[in-house]
Amino acid sequence: MPRRLRERVLTVELHAHSVASYDGRDTVEAILQHAASADLDAIAITDHDEFDASRRAVDIAPNYNLVAIPGMEVSSADGHVLALGIEEEIPAGLSFEETLSRIHEQGGLSIVPHPFQELRSGVIANIDRDTLARAEAIEVYNSRLLTGRSNRQASRFASERGLPVTAGSDAHISEMVGQAVTEVDPEEATPEAILEEIREGRTVIDGHRTPLTISARQTAAAIRRRVSHRLGTLTD
Repeated sequence: MPRRLRERVLTVELHAHSVASYDGRDTVEAILQHAASADLDAIAITDHDEFDASRRAVDIAPNYNLVAIPGMEVSSADGHVLALGIEEEIPAGLSFEETLSRIHEQGGLSIVPHPFQELRSGVIANIDRDTLARAEAIEVYNSRLLTGRSNRQASRFASERGLPVTAGSDAHISEMVGQAVTEVDPEEATPEAILEEIREGRTVIDGHRTPLTISARQTAAAIRRRVSHRLGTLTD
């Protein structure tokens, strides 16, 4: 049995983007370095519809005394879904329910990020609440917020439906990794054990708002990278 990295509850970042995302800035190495300096224990790099960077993180995370959970943020036809603990990329453009099914077929964990932030591809714009409740967990604290209203809506929904809850920084630059974390107390420090704690609802969340100036810079840079990405696609 692998030993724990530290003799305490594990602090996990479940929502972070690398340069492999069209709107991310930093390398896997830079993200892991910051996660280690922020005293995190585990991290999932969840790029938009990309899986290679997350797989690389899994390979090199032990060099940073970290556990890396394989994952990605899938752009379903109805909005974003985090797929954690998967082995292969989940295709974009499937329905919400089919996306969940593909995640579960791989033994992965489905978490719906920012479900009530409709302007950021939150799924509630396209599905009803009963369908949303089919996910295994709900991200109830996303650090990229303006008023906090959508986080409160997510928290109330998860409480009403008895769903496990998580937090995520939704970091697109390495400095923001660790702004919102999920704490778990697994028997061992492995991706599988961490995800099982989430499935069972044994989580504590701790979140801090991304500073508005940084959030604005992230958004502006993301728009520039998105435009560049789309132009590159058109000229390929």
